Amino acid sequence: MGRAAARALVLRGHEVVCFVRPRPLKQGTAALASDGAAFGGAAVRTVDVADPLSLRRDGFQGERFDAAVSCMASRTGAPKDAWAIDYQAHVHVLEAAQAAGVTQFVLLSAICVQKPILAFQHAKLAFEAELKTSGLTYSIVRPTAFFKSLSGQIERVRQGKPYLIFGDGRLTACKPISDRDLADYIADCLLNPLRWNRVLPIGGPGEAVTPKEQGEFLFSCLNRPPRFRSVPVKMLDGIVAALGLLAPLGGPFAEKAELAKIGRYYATESMLWMDPETGRYDAAATPSTGEDTLFDFYASVIGEGLALERGDHSVF
Repeated sequence: MGRAAARALVLRGHEVVCFVRPRPLKQGTAALASDGAAFGGAAVRTVDVADPLSLRRDGFQGERFDAAVSCMASRTGAPKDAWAIDYQAHVHVLEAAQAAGVTQFVLLSAICVQKPILAFQHAKLAFEAELKTSGLTYSIVRPTAFFKSLSGQIERVRQGKPYLIFGDGRLTACKPISDRDLADYIADCLLNPLRWNRVLPIGGPGEAVTPKEQGEFLFSCLNRPPRFRSVPVKMLDGIVAALGLLAPLGGPFAEKAELAKIGRYYATESMLWMDPETGRYDAAATPSTGEDTLFDFYASVIGEGLALERGDHSVF
């Protein structure tokens, strides 16, 4: 999302400097740090966001900036990573940004923080609270599901395997949004006063879709009859409970327990706006933007025989 947002900002005529975190060479992303082409021609600087000195020295470099846009997020969602990145690193960025003259901050958060159960949700909410009281003009963007997050079973279906669903496949729904549409929405927050000092839930165009409908469409693209395999939610409950017993031992047990909770959460909770009074998800009340649909994306991936590199989007 950071690369997509940078390209959208450059296209609008902004002078953009991107701070990127160093990543292992085996992930194929280290080269991006010196290649602004991936960021629409923006300047790119490698920064250790956990280190306030690196932010000032390697990132802001004593220059003055008008606004900060953050698409940063923890890569695993595990408690240690979540609090280090979703909260503490953002606090460091906020402080350094204010020192550099920034008066406006656009934050990419997540719609799932409406019902906080997981460590990364609490960490995100903690920084949202810091941002709201910072004195800066802020926009907190909470998107629904990303296309890549819903594409994990494309290869499975291509191989003739059944599409996995939880329960009857209608337990959850979402209004998926593409990187391009979300990037446009984020970039426009800088100049649209209607989006200032607000929390902004946002989804893509069209009706909300369920996992069952996603699977049915994939099979139709391949001209095959739908085949589903249902995974009982109780099985997930059992895994969460078993790992929860080991979590107090700390280390990898605690991390695995949290990852199991994350899996169960996404299997049972919709990525839609939630009515705070009733606690119910409301597809009709979930705002929409953009033009790209998930099903058009599926059709393109299958029609062109593309292989998706999902990286940190690999939840299921």
